[in-house]
Amino acid sequence: MPVIAAIVLLQIACAVHCVRSGGSGPWIMIIVFFPVLGSLAYVVMEVLPRYGASRTVRKVKGAAVKVIDPERDLRAARMALETADTAANRTLFADTLAERGLWAEAIGHYEAGEAKAPGGKDRAIRLKRARACFEAGRFKAARELLESLPPSAAQSDNDRAALLRARLHEEAGEDAAALALYADVGERMPGAEAQCRQAALLVTLGRDGEAMAPLIEAERRAQRMDRGERAKHADMYAWAAETLAELRADEPG
Repeated sequence: MPVIAAIVLLQIACAVHCVRSGGSGPWIMIIVFFPVLGSLAYVVMEVLPRYGASRTVRKVKGAAVKVIDPERDLRAARMALETADTAANRTLFADTLAERGLWAEAIGHYEAGEAKAPGGKDRAIRLKRARACFEAGRFKAARELLESLPPSAAQSDNDRAALLRARLHEEAGEDAAALALYADVGERMPGAEAQCRQAALLVTLGRDGEAMAPLIEAERRAQRMDRGERAKHADMYAWAAETLAELRADEPG
């Protein structure tokens, strides 16, 4: 019932706004016959543009567009690639595939994108390709690509590569190496992915007591993030919060 009431209120608000602002008849029909999608479309196309281009408005508009048309980014990236087969467009298309979890399909496009880069080499694209290989279960290829990466002048780039290397160590059962890397990069990387992965491995190994510290740090960092940042890894942070609560409950009184 609360959901239905919210939809009705949104529909009424959009219809009233349309009439008061001199909106066209077709919008009224869309809002009436398509309460959810019609109202969201009206908000995105008519309401948000009138409030300027603030960062918050752009985020809300982008999120709404993804709900209304989730394939829009993929179509745009494919069209750009068909228009000009450049390194940038290949990489963009691969990125949109990766965002949808189509890792195996993204690998070839990352490879083609790097081949079109100056000199046929691009560290950033190769790292993305290594990540795609890992997520697709091609661990040997991912390790070989990581080993071929030259050091970056930016520590953040090196840390992203190290985090993926830690995941490869964990996958191979090289727990000590994985834990050492998680702890190291976790001191510098934003977010709390390294802490969550470190804690998860410790819990798997039955070292619950040692998992407390990275989980507490993950909780502290999550509390400082804005809602959008937390939403990107909502499942991970939910797991960390639940696991920390369970470990605290198990501590001797």
